[in-house]
Amino acid sequence: MAGQQQKPKFAFFEGQIVPFADAKISVMTHALNYGTGVFGGIRAYWNEEEEQLFIFRPQDHFERFIQSASLMRISLPYSVENLVDMLAELLRAEGFRENCYIRPLAYKSTEMIGVRLHDVDDEFTMFGVPFGAYIPNEDGAHVCFSAWRRVDDNAIPARGKIVGAYANSALIKSDAILAGFDEALVLNQEGHVTEASAANIFVVRKGVVYTPPVQSDVLEGIVRRTIIDLLRNDLGMEVIERDIDRTEIYIADEIMLCGTGVQVAAITKVEHRPIGSGRMGQVTRRVRDLFFDVVTGRVEKYRDWLTPVYMPEAVR
Repeated sequence: MAGQQQKPKFAFFEGQIVPFADAKISVMTHALNYGTGVFGGIRAYWNEEEEQLFIFRPQDHFERFIQSASLMRISLPYSVENLVDMLAELLRAEGFRENCYIRPLAYKSTEMIGVRLHDVDDEFTMFGVPFGAYIPNEDGAHVCFSAWRRVDDNAIPARGKIVGAYANSALIKSDAILAGFDEALVLNQEGHVTEASAANIFVVRKGVVYTPPVQSDVLEGIVRRTIIDLLRNDLGMEVIERDIDRTEIYIADEIMLCGTGVQVAAITKVEHRPIGSGRMGQVTRRVRDLFFDVVTGRVEKYRDWLTPVYMPEAVR
């Protein structure tokens, strides 16, 4: 599967948009050697009727991105507004007329050997690629519990998207895939359910939706926050943030994953146990349908979550 993703034409690199082939770093770069970087994941969605590409909640994503950078003592010369404008400019250069995924990355750029965060230069880059489903079986994912524990916030900040921390996610994901599963659920050091390898989790039981709190070593997901709002405000459901035990997963009526990459996906089987009916449940289906209407600009009251990329005449 390596190398099959389409490469961008451009990247924002060292202060300007350049051809993607020119966005290169040294093998001595600090972040490459020590994982001293942070990243974000943002999606933009193509609305065919309006001929418009909508970036979903970029202000919220870049606010979290800057917070992640501060955790790693990375100082950026850009405001949230600067970053949103730069992203729109980059997407216009690419000319995407399809759904895409954007990766901003801030990193320690000094070419050096030595483990530290202070007195090391900072740099920023960003690129975007066309992107579809993250989990191929998103209508009915079959998952397992990982033998790896979720990275602890007192070891590496769990609420930040720290480059080095995703070695934990890679171990979790590969072990699950190679064992024949679509994904894995991960426990924290206290034995509570946190999330999947790179997605937040919601559990439906007896008409109530539960999700682990941010204090349980979970990423403070932008899509997680969105799903909570949609469940409460539009579907009229009670959402409770609390610790979730492993056995609650087995007896759930529905389980769904959410995140910028995964979007909204149903879990219908955990190890050898079907969840609920063994098919995507009604709560998951309703909130997923609503989510895709929201991100493509089809729900008027949530249009302020979207930033359009093109002027109307630019896509005709």
